[in-house]
Amino acid sequence: MIQGLLNRKRTSAPVGAGVPDAEFDYQAQKRLLSKSDVAARLLLAEHTDTRPEILYYLAGDPSPEVRRAVAANAATPLQADELLVDDADEEVRRDLAMKIARLLPDMPADEQQKVRDLTFQMLRRLAGDQLPRVRAMLSEELKESRDVPRDVVRALALDVAIIVAAPILEYSPLLSDADLLEVIAAGCARESLDAIARRATVSEAVSEAVVATFDVPAVANLLANPNARVRAEALEQVAEGAAEVEAWHQPLVMRPELSVRAIRRIAGFVATSLLEILAQRNDLDAETARQLTERVKARIDESQGEVQEEEREQARELDQRDLLDEEALAGAIENGRQDFVLEALAMRSGLALPTVGKLLRSANAKTVTALAWKANLSMRLAMRLQSRSARIPPQKMLNARHGTEYPLTAEEMQWQLEIMT
Repeated sequence: MIQGLLNRKRTSAPVGAGVPDAEFDYQAQKRLLSKSDVAARLLLAEHTDTRPEILYYLAGDPSPEVRRAVAANAATPLQADELLVDDADEEVRRDLAMKIARLLPDMPADEQQKVRDLTFQMLRRLAGDQLPRVRAMLSEELKESRDVPRDVVRALALDVAIIVAAPILEYSPLLSDADLLEVIAAGCARESLDAIARRATVSEAVSEAVVATFDVPAVANLLANPNARVRAEALEQVAEGAAEVEAWHQPLVMRPELSVRAIRRIAGFVATSLLEILAQRNDLDAETARQLTERVKARIDESQGEVQEEEREQARELDQRDLLDEEALAGAIENGRQDFVLEALAMRSGLALPTVGKLLRSANAKTVTALAWKANLSMRLAMRLQSRSARIPPQKMLNARHGTEYPLTAEEMQWQLEIMT
């Protein structure tokens, strides 16, 4: 019978199943315990019907594998768990930490105080384990729990190891503003600041403390967090130092609490696309809205020549490296890089740049198709050129024949080009 028990699949008695087994009575357990076979002791350590006194005995087993099974077994008595808190094997302590953390929410409210006290004592000892990986396992399991002593949560939040502190700092509902401010004041690592900035709710006081650090990633996360409450004064502080910190620009522009003073400050250095977003805000006074609109127009005028030359230079460089292919052109067309498209078409077709511009502006489907043919492009790309670059309406576009072929003859397309040049 003992050999039969050893040969049975362990899935028939998973940890926590608690299924009675007539074959697995006390006498059978004692016989298994008397064997020197590790597999027999392991079966006992894993089985939830094993008697508590046997599990207690196995908590001192010389095999780490057996002790790990005892640590993970939900049926193990607290007295045996207490023996394993200081076990020499790291995996034993990790499995024990995971089990205790998961059992806490299901512990009955009327559980004997002595049992709860013993459980909490073990948690405290595990929270002070010498190995960060054991503490990290506990932190990960307890990060969203409300059933754990606050002193354990605080200890994990103040842990010097980031893998321990970060989950608690980001998720624990038991941390107060005072706790978070204490962590920040202690000069915590950047990852800890990031975790605080990403919390589901961040108070104004905590936000101000994060802003005061001027840590680039943490402040960026805070600004991007829609559930972080940030006073207008704090945003003005960010705006004062944001000119050289591009990571702050977009999330700063999107904050609803921005004051007019902050808006006018950041309007001087954010990208034109963000400046346009600022100008469209509906909480601006007429004068500020007018100033922003004028600034957008001026910014576009100032940068137009620079942008054109940069795009054209990229096209020339790709052409020199024989990389000015359909893929490069397709990407530019989809992204609206009109200057790049113009230069690329001129290079591939051999036509002058002003001529290419004239052909595209004609908004004539046959003319644009002929231009694509002259540039040795596929008809599929010719259709994208019609719709995206020449902005020809769908009903007026010239479609491909048989899905991929040009619908006009070479003579017809050459004639289209000649009458336009």
